[in-house]
Amino acid sequence: MSTTKHATIEQEIKSAPNDRKSTAVWVIIVGIIFIAVNLRSPLTSVGPLVGFIKDSMQISNTLAGMITTLPLLAFALFSPIVPRLGQKFGMELIIFASIIILTIGIIIRSLSGAATLYIGTAVIGLAISVCNVLLPSLIKREFPTKIGLMTGVYSISMNLLGAAASGISVPIAIHLGFGWQGALGIWGILSFVSILTWLPQMKRPNRSTSNVHNKGEISRVNVWSSAIAWQVSLFMGLQSLLFYVLIAWLPEILKVQGISSDQSGWLLTIMQLALLPFTFIVPVIAGRMSSQRSLVTITSGLFLAGTLGLLYGSSNLIVLWVILLGIGGGFAFSLAMMFFSLRTKNSHQAAELSGMAQSVGYLLAAIGPTLFGYIHDATNSWTIPLTILVGASFLLFLFGLGAARNCFIGSSK
Repeated sequence: MSTTKHATIEQEIKSAPNDRKSTAVWVIIVGIIFIAVNLRSPLTSVGPLVGFIKDSMQISNTLAGMITTLPLLAFALFSPIVPRLGQKFGMELIIFASIIILTIGIIIRSLSGAATLYIGTAVIGLAISVCNVLLPSLIKREFPTKIGLMTGVYSISMNLLGAAASGISVPIAIHLGFGWQGALGIWGILSFVSILTWLPQMKRPNRSTSNVHNKGEISRVNVWSSAIAWQVSLFMGLQSLLFYVLIAWLPEILKVQGISSDQSGWLLTIMQLALLPFTFIVPVIAGRMSSQRSLVTITSGLFLAGTLGLLYGSSNLIVLWVILLGIGGGFAFSLAMMFFSLRTKNSHQAAELSGMAQSVGYLLAAIGPTLFGYIHDATNSWTIPLTILVGASFLLFLFGLGAARNCFIGSSK
């Protein structure tokens, strides 16, 4: 009896570290999910409200496009700095600080006045840029054998809330009487909850800084001189340009075809709901393939079909065109996120490539919303802007073929 009791106690003691490890894994997964849900909803909530913001602020389409462009410029300018901050202070701490700053930015943006609208939007962009760069690197470090699965979890969490934000923005603003400021400010509640879910990570050892002198972990490869890094970056930029142009202007494009604000907002939601299954499935499939060129081909074809449908297709099939664009966006975003891990050998390289790709990529993407607004103001038509998207879809295919090659940055391939 005594022997059996001692054996049971000994077994419990041995299993305790595993239990604690399992709990820690689930805590960081929950933390990643809650961080991810904040990375698109503060941005996708703007598109359906652009008309109300324009009327309230008395601004042009060009200035309205700047509301979407400012965060992208922040991504472009700040992303190259983020990997160094993560290495110096630890990824967990920098991510924690960014979510606090994000909450502050959301509050500032929801205050009355054009100045606070643009200042708050810029602050939001700076905060999101940190998580955009560091989360793929964190996933590669914490889940090296489950990169595809965890990238899928991260992507679907981000896009699910992004889709919801587009759909409920107008109802919150009008039917609940919150106005556009309240509809944008309500996302501060979610970011505050995310601060609480990330707190446990502050108690963990600073693994980022502890490995700084580990020569086996850190590579001296200069990503800015790597051909494949540039191909990944341009693929990232083109898919971002396509997505953010649609997020900013699809409701306005649909209104020209006689669709109401409420309906256009929900169609934008449908576009984002259509991409959800693929943001989970595509990373898992891509992670099992040596080359992802077939997935790149499908991606470009979906964007082309959806854009040409908006240009020349029947308005009775508008839901189909929107769904095709959504699925294409799901493929493109998932591949871009996976390339950061698949084309690098360790988490530090992944952070460097992520920083470069998001800097170059979002600088390219930032041109889109404002340029499209300007062209529409000049031509009073969406034909030329949509034709530009057709060209971007072809370029996405060309650079995607290079980014999908089975090699690493710094290799001779």
